[in-house]
Amino acid sequence: MTTPRAGRARRETVAATQAAQAALAAEHAAVYGYGIVGGRVDDTRAGEAREAHDAHRARRDAMSRAVRSLGAEPEAAAAAYALPFPVTDGEAAVRLAAELERRLTAVYADLVRAATGSLRAEAAAGLREAAVRAVRWSGGSVAFPGLADRV
Repeated sequence: MTTPRAGRARRETVAATQAAQAALAAEHAAVYGYGIVGGRVDDTRAGEAREAHDAHRARRDAMSRAVRSLGAEPEAAAAAYALPFPVTDGEAAVRLAAELERRLTAVYADLVRAATGSLRAEAAAGLREAAVRAVRWSGGSVAFPGLADRV
């Protein structure tokens, strides 16, 4: 017999696992996307693209560990990802970087809501970092990163 408390804990674990898998998938896409960005941005932003690529690889690995710690198998990266628009020059690459970061703020906001403890802290850090990079790439900000698209 499952107690109400055990049932609630199970639902919370399932929600956290789903949100962590979504964050992992978004990080896989960001790593792929920054491969495109890095090949198209001009020399003045190439270092920024490399730093973001490295940061997303580290976050991807952290999300993979988080999914495992929740008792699930981390989803693998896809061989390729559809880009939201053609990226044929540096200007489009900068827009792609901003879009990748904006999307990450949304999945990390979901993970903050679903997680507890150290995973929630990790998600909040991911949200903050993505929001800062989104501002750097786009030149603008929103009041509530990760929630702006849901209003």
